[in-house]
Amino acid sequence: MSEPSEISESAVEAAVTAALAAIDAAGDSAALKQVRTEHTGEKSPLARLNGLLRSVPNEQKAALGKLVGGARGRVNQAFAAREAEIVAAEAEARLEAERVDVTELGTVRRPGSRHPLSVLQEEIADIFVGMGWEIADGPELEHEWMNFDALNFDEDHPARAMQDTFFVDPPERHLVMRTHTSPVQVRSMLGRDVPIYILAPGKTYRTDELDATHTPVFSQFEGLVVDKGITMAHLRGTLEHVARIMFGEGTKIRLRPNYFPFTEPSAEFDIWHPTFRGGARWIEWGGCGMVNPNVLRSAGIDPEVYSGFAFGMGFERTLMFRNDVADMRDMIEGDIRFSEQFGMVV
Repeated sequence: MSEPSEISESAVEAAVTAALAAIDAAGDSAALKQVRTEHTGEKSPLARLNGLLRSVPNEQKAALGKLVGGARGRVNQAFAAREAEIVAAEAEARLEAERVDVTELGTVRRPGSRHPLSVLQEEIADIFVGMGWEIADGPELEHEWMNFDALNFDEDHPARAMQDTFFVDPPERHLVMRTHTSPVQVRSMLGRDVPIYILAPGKTYRTDELDATHTPVFSQFEGLVVDKGITMAHLRGTLEHVARIMFGEGTKIRLRPNYFPFTEPSAEFDIWHPTFRGGARWIEWGGCGMVNPNVLRSAGIDPEVYSGFAFGMGFERTLMFRNDVADMRDMIEGDIRFSEQFGMVV
């Protein structure tokens, strides 16, 4: 539009018509901002017409001022109305773009998985609960008497040396990080009435170097039965029943004589592993035996009336040969890929 040289109704109307057309054509906030600059800014036709009021005769200023002012008012009103429309339309468009359909099915996500050691611990606990046993626990920081003396360990037994056991300062308190869950058996005999049928799962600690088959922190499950007339036949039958549930109906076990301070007679027990990587073979699963009469006496139970059996196995070792895990370090390094290969288990 050419720059107006004088104030006239035609010039004012032309400026208003151009401004209204531009305002109506603006499709968004950015375009409307440009229109405002061009048609209401300092260099717009209406602004220049308003500037010409300084040079008109005094007797014409009132009429011409009213003409230009009314025109600017019309443009500003149209601009405000169009701005409200655009702001509302843009807000609605944003809401539509961000709309979430709460009835729509969610995005499929890869399921997580629990750690296989946790799953295995619950699986084994369920087996024993199904047989009517109770699950017992105890402190991981244990008194030396509970961890060794009550279990018939001699004072010079190698397990009581600091190179095998974590002793906690000060030494005169006789506190250790438990080396097995057997102290739970002692606490159960001290705190429960016979008969006793308990399984004691939990963490244990030994001063082993971390490698493919050893870790200083590992988990065990130990069983204890104290009742009248308990024999090795009950022990073997229990272990065989658990092994068949864990490894299949065709599982075989065997007992080999051994020595443990807290059981007499004692045995190592093995399971037959037909699909072992290096070929079918017997694999040691844990230790077991009849509860030593000295252990019963330590807990105030008369060995002339009651007898019992005990056994213990490691969760990590069980997982290794049941699921062909070659390196124990994979279980503790926190790599989620290790847990994922076992699948999602609730």
